[in-house]
Amino acid sequence: MIIISQNIINYDIPIPKNAIFRINLAWINSIDELKQLVEKHKLHTIFVDLPVSRTKPPNNKYSLNDIISILENYNNIKYIAISNVETKEDLDQYSKIIPENITIVPKIESHVGVENIKDITMKLDYEEKLVMLDHDDLYSNLLKSGFTSDKFIYYVNNLIEFCKSNNIILLRTVGVIFSDENKNVSDYVR
Repeated sequence: MIIISQNIINYDIPIPKNAIFRINLAWINSIDELKQLVEKHKLHTIFVDLPVSRTKPPNNKYSLNDIISILENYNNIKYIAISNVETKEDLDQYSKIIPENITIVPKIESHVGVENIKDITMKLDYEEKLVMLDHDDLYSNLLKSGFTSDKFIYYVNNLIEFCKSNNIILLRTVGVIFSDENKNVSDYVR
């Protein structure tokens, strides 16, 4: 599974046919912009990333109510990542409202999320379960929580091993695009 960020379209890099197009709502300035992106990429499977409790920039925020009509009306949206999932209860409101044809992907960004991964993934009622790891946020969380940096590898390895042992797909960042041009039009803080 290859998921490619929406920022790729700023550089005239073609999206491979088999790639999933990821729209991170932190970088989207309006619901209309979201609709336009989903419509423009209707031939691709879409992965929406819903920032929840995001504090770093960009910090555009949308509630589930803001985007639910889009989730209901565009069949190419197949996945939605929910940020900062630490407990199975963090998924409750989403599993009640998100259409059944969309797979909820818990995004793990803290040691508490890793510690509760079994309960979190048991809440997922899908044949193919997915979890997303935000390495940077996990590392920052560990330091803010008073852990030494060597615990980062410990938590990442525990998460990897759990997912392997339980046939869960673990989505991790593999590279990023750097540029000297700012072609994003997102507000960093709203």
